[in-house]
Amino acid sequence: MSASSIYFSPDADAFRAWTRRFLQEHVAPRLNEWESQRRIPRDIWKLFGEHGLLGLHYPVVYGGRDLPFFHSVAYLEELGRLGNGGFRGAMSVHSYMATTYLHLAGDHRQKSEYLKPAVQGDMIAALAITEPQAGSDVAGIRCVARATGDRYTIRGSKAFVTNGLTADFMVTAVRTGDGDGSRSISLFVVDARAPGVTRTPVEKLGWHCSDTASVEFDDVVVGEDQLLGRRNSGFLWIMKAFQLERIAAALLALGEIDYTLELARRYADERQVFGTTILGLQVVRHRLAELMSHTAAARQLAYHAAWLYSQGQQAMSQCAMAKLRATELAVEVAGQCLQLFGGHGYLAEAPISRVFRDTRLVTIAGGSSEIMREIIAESEL
Repeated sequence: MSASSIYFSPDADAFRAWTRRFLQEHVAPRLNEWESQRRIPRDIWKLFGEHGLLGLHYPVVYGGRDLPFFHSVAYLEELGRLGNGGFRGAMSVHSYMATTYLHLAGDHRQKSEYLKPAVQGDMIAALAITEPQAGSDVAGIRCVARATGDRYTIRGSKAFVTNGLTADFMVTAVRTGDGDGSRSISLFVVDARAPGVTRTPVEKLGWHCSDTASVEFDDVVVGEDQLLGRRNSGFLWIMKAFQLERIAAALLALGEIDYTLELARRYADERQVFGTTILGLQVVRHRLAELMSHTAAARQLAYHAAWLYSQGQQAMSQCAMAKLRATELAVEVAGQCLQLFGGHGYLAEAPISRVFRDTRLVTIAGGSSEIMREIIAESEL
């Protein structure tokens, strides 16, 4: 797929080409090692920080590069093109989810203490919103923070925390007011090694190199200075940040679709059956052509949502549409392309089998497809 588009400047196209070379040189050769070790080494975070990849859209004063948003679009697609869900998940959660709340709601001291070292690769960030009984239903959060003077005591559980084991801090959503609902939720930056924080690893079907944890907060004390924004304003920040999270999910899925289709095309061009390659069979050519056309449509939908976001417009429905269409398509493409590989695709070491495992999560994480449909219905109907 050519990067040329009305959305991308020549600088953004050049940045995409550089990013692809960088990832192929420094990341791609080590992905199998990281998958087997179930971790991403800290030196990679530092390397990304030194090259400015952890803060493309953040202000220069906090270590970022303050680049136009479509540089981030190119970067996220290229992360997806690596074909590794765990790596892209860890990096995107750090730069486009957890630190987003510091950028949106943090004061200068908080940004200097947490955002800047995260952008530089000296600290790893995690986002702790989901709970065992509260996933997409953010208003159902039960983890509480009780106020005592100028301090709060946090008690409760968080689930499926990406980067949860290696994180230096976690942006954590808690209930700070009486009653249920969205009006009593606040956000705190919690030091991951604070007394009372217990992190337990979670084994997953895929995304193996990305660490995931269940986190327990047992009377964890945080100060007023660790509160992001105003007390009880957390739900508003979460809804605002969800737009970026869902755009990122769509773009990462599109990058992986490109990777998957390229795997299938190469295999189909080499595999001989009945005196020809399977790419020479009309049924295969038409299947790939259909998937490519759907990908082109999903990409334009995602680019439009990204453009609306970059213009500061409210685009909750468009972001949900982009996330729904791209992630659902990624699952379909992975399944159909694995079918082309036959038995070879079902081997554990086959790259297409890893794509098949990793892709299944994208319709769940960041808001399930069912939630995306409900957001769209509420907005459009």
